[in-house]
Amino acid sequence: MIKGYRELNQDETMSINKVKDLADIVGQACAVFENDVNVDKRWLAIAKTDLQKGFMSLVRSVAKPEGF
Repeated sequence: MIKGYRELNQDETMSINKVKDLADIVGQACAVFENDVNVDKRWLAIAKTDLQKGFMSLVRSVAKPEGF
């Protein structure tokens, strides 16, 4: 068990794994722009951070941790 988390059932685990799979796909899509000289790297970094926060929030919405 992870401190602050309850035991997840199979459906919750599957849902979180789907979110993580989607996050991997989005991460790969972002990586395509890393070497593009026409892309503003600052905004790309902001986009990646916000997307990561969104996926983390989605995982937390399923896991419903007890702590901060």
